[in-house]
Amino acid sequence: MTKLTVHKIGPGASVQDLGRRGWLSQGLSRGGAADRLALLEGAALLEQSPDLAALELSAMGGSFTVDAPTRIALTGAPMRASLDGEPLRWSASHLVKPGQTLALGPATSGVWSYLSVGGGIDTAPILGSRAAHLALGLGPKLETGTELPMGKDKGGPVEQILEVSDRFKGGDIRILPSTHTALFAREDLERFTETTFTRDQRGNRQGVRLKHDGAPFATRDQLGLVSEVIVPGDIQMTGEGTPYILLPECQTTGGYPRIGSVLPVDLPKAAQAAPGAKLRFAFVDRDAALAAHQSEDAQLTALKKAVRPLVRDPAKMRDLLSYQLISGVTAGRPETGDTQ
Repeated sequence: MTKLTVHKIGPGASVQDLGRRGWLSQGLSRGGAADRLALLEGAALLEQSPDLAALELSAMGGSFTVDAPTRIALTGAPMRASLDGEPLRWSASHLVKPGQTLALGPATSGVWSYLSVGGGIDTAPILGSRAAHLALGLGPKLETGTELPMGKDKGGPVEQILEVSDRFKGGDIRILPSTHTALFAREDLERFTETTFTRDQRGNRQGVRLKHDGAPFATRDQLGLVSEVIVPGDIQMTGEGTPYILLPECQTTGGYPRIGSVLPVDLPKAAQAAPGAKLRFAFVDRDAALAAHQSEDAQLTALKKAVRPLVRDPAKMRDLLSYQLISGVTAGRPETGDTQ
């Protein structure tokens, strides 16, 4: 089996797929990639299943080698990427050969970056998923010298690229009312949608804290709320009235009031907001949410259609001779020296 060797790795890196469903009642949240759209982008670039596992990297990135020619895709928060010192395009697929060093990081914007490989990271599944759950200690710990097995790659093109929207700098987030929204005073709901929040330094795969100027947000009789099911995208207000956006490794139940829940289509933008990024929220109704919704199958189909060849500058290609630049046959009479 081929393997990806870790030579350097930053904190918070882990193996992730789309997570494990069906365990919420047992106290295990879905987990999986913080930016699920980035996994779909990697699958589109490599023409493979989105269920395959990839490396999720945070801020610092890492360096890697392979022991066989390996197709890779780089998606999510853009990082400075290079192969043996030569820059690589982000949101694109490339070929890494044995003996070459892939270096990633630091991130130039956003939080979560992804390294997908042809065939996927093939670690042993736990409860039906290869996704690490850092809060519970599930999955391999990544450190210098870790060797990650890769599945069999069915093959496909490389040097492909996707033009993706910039979801890495914060912005406007649409939310649906939750069970507790009506418990907030009307003036507090209006103030919430008029407030520009700043993504705090405190945050991880469980959730991110938001800062704001002004009074805290609280509901009536919130100390009497019963703990109930919560899911990624819910916006909880802590006892001090500070909002937290819950992410894949959030707890499965909670008693803090939830002012709303982020639309799934906007959750990648919320998750990718780096410390200091500005976020604003707007309530939408169910019809608007359904109109904006796209299943992951539909998103993947659209991404596959958007993939195009990556045009490279021949002057900057050190491996130019390894490419087939001209192909074809000639037709006509054999050369006889007769020009008539």
